[in-house]
Amino acid sequence: MNRRELMKSTAVLMGGAAFFSTFTPSSLLAQETPSKGGTLVWGHSETVQNLDMHQTGTASTSRVLQNVHCSLITVDKDFNLVPMLAESFEEGGDGLSYTFKLKPGVKFHNGKTMTSADVKYSFERVKNPATGAVNFEVFNDVSAIETPDDLTVVIKMAKVNAPFLSRIAENGAGVIMPEGSGDVQGKTPIGAGPFKFVAYEPGVRVELERFDEYFDGPAYLDKVIAREITEPTVRLTGLRTGELHMINDIPADRIEEIKGDAKLQTVTWFPLNWDFVNLNHDFEPFKNQKVRLAIDYIIDKEMLLQGALWGLGRTTASPSYPTSASYNSALANRPQDIEKAKALLAEAGYGPGDLKLVFKATTNYPYHIEAAQIMVEWFKMAGVELSIEQLTWADWLSQVWVNKDFQISMMNFFTLWEPDFLYYSLWHSTGAFNYRHINDPAIDELVSKARVTVDPAARADIYKEAQQRIFDEVHDVILWFRNGTIGAQPAVGGLDTIVHPNGSNLNFHKVWLKA
Repeated sequence: MNRRELMKSTAVLMGGAAFFSTFTPSSLLAQETPSKGGTLVWGHSETVQNLDMHQTGTASTSRVLQNVHCSLITVDKDFNLVPMLAESFEEGGDGLSYTFKLKPGVKFHNGKTMTSADVKYSFERVKNPATGAVNFEVFNDVSAIETPDDLTVVIKMAKVNAPFLSRIAENGAGVIMPEGSGDVQGKTPIGAGPFKFVAYEPGVRVELERFDEYFDGPAYLDKVIAREITEPTVRLTGLRTGELHMINDIPADRIEEIKGDAKLQTVTWFPLNWDFVNLNHDFEPFKNQKVRLAIDYIIDKEMLLQGALWGLGRTTASPSYPTSASYNSALANRPQDIEKAKALLAEAGYGPGDLKLVFKATTNYPYHIEAAQIMVEWFKMAGVELSIEQLTWADWLSQVWVNKDFQISMMNFFTLWEPDFLYYSLWHSTGAFNYRHINDPAIDELVSKARVTVDPAARADIYKEAQQRIFDEVHDVILWFRNGTIGAQPAVGGLDTIVHPNGSNLNFHKVWLKA
């Protein structure tokens, strides 16, 4: 069935989807003893950018560097905070201090043994505005970082910051680097993870090799080579021919075919990420809530999901992680209503043909291009002229993310299970990911209030209120959660360990190749 036929068909519309984030292979491997050795070649669906883990804001880069770096603490499959580089951690009774006892003998890839000085250096580096760290605001309330001995770190807070521990459980803010290594991290990242960085050829490949002194035991693989292949068909061909051992993001229209192939393995999970249409609030028409609301009514979210993603996901009006207590299940996507959209545009002073928009979409996500192409006709029905400008990933990041030079765009976000990371970063007026010029005092007040609200239930209610505000004001148009997929050769073992609980990062520590 081609896409046009698919979109005409109502029979294919997806029913309710179950939430899960676990390994679901098409064919279960028998229990085998993992083999040591070999180089796994991974067809990575995206291109890596800045290799400095403190500075990078892209999931594509984090997915690789997850294997190079570690944080003090991390999360288990249920998002409980657990030690990683720390041996233990505790919060002071007043919520104004955190004490970490470090694991002794942890080695960095440069041979240095980790001490409290490295933790202090790393956190102060993120906090320092000169670093350009994406997650700088995580440390806004930190007043002091003390190191009473080599294995103890005490963080003092100027005020209560309820999500602080959760925020440093993500590598972006919590990664620990060797003291003084900041200047080289962008080109030769040095961490304490299971794999050492070897080489990077921009747009082509990243090479990692096993770090035998990894504190949690050496990996099985000798090397991992991430080949950057954004074209889905090329990626799939490489898997079929054996040129690649595994790929992520199986082409949406080929997943059932690959699942039915006894010569290949598949891993699927939900969700991988969530997608939304971005409206630049600095662009005159989008300063008007009626215009933003009209855009929302133009889009048929369910049909777009079928047309661009072949139904491999689930529509949502909330970006909160679907199993999170903060997920506002009372919200529902607005239905497509072209006549209502036209009326709203008319009220805002835009008659048929008056509003001309440029949709900047990145080829890094082919389904974003397809989604934009589908939307062109709907916008035309509403009297809006929509043209598409296709950008490489680097150009999209430069124009849309950094320079905020766009009118309408589309993006997906990963690893935002922690609601402060999600709502403060994306919708607070000073948030690191607020590239849409959103400046809503009500949102600022809500997410700031959540930071000082210790009771989890009360905090979740605040985030639900923030979601309602985002929905009512149409700060963005939230579309769907997307499924994650991996295809692999039969020789690849340990696939049940590869997907990080956040649904985005891939861990190769326990992955292996049959001899």
